[in-house]
Amino acid sequence: MKKMALHWKILIGMVLGILFSFILLSTSWGSEKVVLKEIPASQEIVQQIVNGEVVTSIKEIAAREVKTTRAEYFISRWIKPFGTIFINLLKLIAVPLILASLIKGVSDLKDIAKIKKMGLRTIAIYVVTTLVAIIIGLGIVNTVKPGVGMPQETIEKIKEKYASSDGVNDKLTKAAAQNDAGPLQALVDIFPKNIFKSLGEAKMLQIIFFALFVGICLLLIPEKQAKPMIDIFDSLNEVVMKMVDLIMLFAPYAVFALLANVIVAFDDPEILMKLLSYGLCVVAGLILMIVFYLVLVSFYGKKSPLWFLKQISPAQLLAFSTSSSAATLPVTMERVEEHVGVDKEVSGFVLPVGATVNMDGTSLYQAIAAVFIMQVLTPEAITIEVQLIIVFTALLASIGSAAVPSAGMVMLVIVLESVGFDPALLPIGLALIFAIDRPLDMCRTVVNVTGDATVSMLVAKSLGKLHDPKPKNWDDNYQPSES
Repeated sequence: MKKMALHWKILIGMVLGILFSFILLSTSWGSEKVVLKEIPASQEIVQQIVNGEVVTSIKEIAAREVKTTRAEYFISRWIKPFGTIFINLLKLIAVPLILASLIKGVSDLKDIAKIKKMGLRTIAIYVVTTLVAIIIGLGIVNTVKPGVGMPQETIEKIKEKYASSDGVNDKLTKAAAQNDAGPLQALVDIFPKNIFKSLGEAKMLQIIFFALFVGICLLLIPEKQAKPMIDIFDSLNEVVMKMVDLIMLFAPYAVFALLANVIVAFDDPEILMKLLSYGLCVVAGLILMIVFYLVLVSFYGKKSPLWFLKQISPAQLLAFSTSSSAATLPVTMERVEEHVGVDKEVSGFVLPVGATVNMDGTSLYQAIAAVFIMQVLTPEAITIEVQLIIVFTALLASIGSAAVPSAGMVMLVIVLESVGFDPALLPIGLALIFAIDRPLDMCRTVVNVTGDATVSMLVAKSLGKLHDPKPKNWDDNYQPSES
């Protein structure tokens, strides 16, 4: 096992996690239903749009029991925590890694003009890849038409099961808050008023701005005064990268826990089968997007696509397991720097920005999901003009989604509202795709991370900052005593 490549260890962990959960669910003990908790009766303030006006009312929520299988109960209590610990460790080092690598990377450029050059290329490539993703998504959903002909009884069953669920209501609430914030709020949110609070809350755009600001200021003061701080951040970057190596030793066991928990959470295979056509459209689009990245790697990066996939595969597998680009960021940076050969000054800028604003997989999903929902509920409203609005809004949403938790479905609400979708149908629309959102979220996060790694390689190639890989092991400098 010690000599086995990391990506094979992670794959084995994923497969064993899936098999373990299926075996547990297949037993009479594991499939038995138990009461997880009891939710008392309560009241909820509800706002609805009636004839163009907001009407407020109080909704009575009856007391109810939340039931689950013994398998899900056991895994959530005794297996899932190990996956949670792993994600927490990755999130723990994400902020210091961004801060250290970005400050060190900018200060190493020695010239502010180089920052402008790298920044413009990065944003331009991210915009182009996002547009390609949206166009691929619209092309597939308009060709396959997965929402056409869905039985009304299936729609009613999905509506009954998910339309009033906490998950759907949470996405609608967050989308409403995002809309109420104003068109320039995303720009305002980039500039922190208290960097220590931003660090504590892991607000990535604000941390990136602060790190860029510090790095630029280090270029503008005498080298003698700048060197001590640069050395501190250089040392911090090395320490955090070593932390990544150590945390990754636990990765195979963590993905076992994460995948086992995902599998036992799905208890309605009938609805999942009905949504299979929609899900396959999204997955097909995501695969085409990865093919597009590999074409760029081959023709512009002059590297073998299979070699590239092998180098970044641990980051892809973790992205699939965690559904979080931010949590995967430390591993993505380690793979891109040490195994692909991108200079730190490039990866330290491109990857944190990409994890925050580059959401190719999410944009592709929004395009397919928006048209799918309209095909089911309002097929007469689908026009060329509407789809052009979807392209524009999904592009902006991919940039503005960084500050919003559960960004994919939240920004989907904003995309639907931009094309005049009936607000009363929004809960039903989200309910249509809610059942399989988690596995699709896992898949689109893989594309997001792959896109970030690809763009960092392309930018490095264009700036002459792509070198031969120099992988490091966790025990390179470890010398046990002979006593």
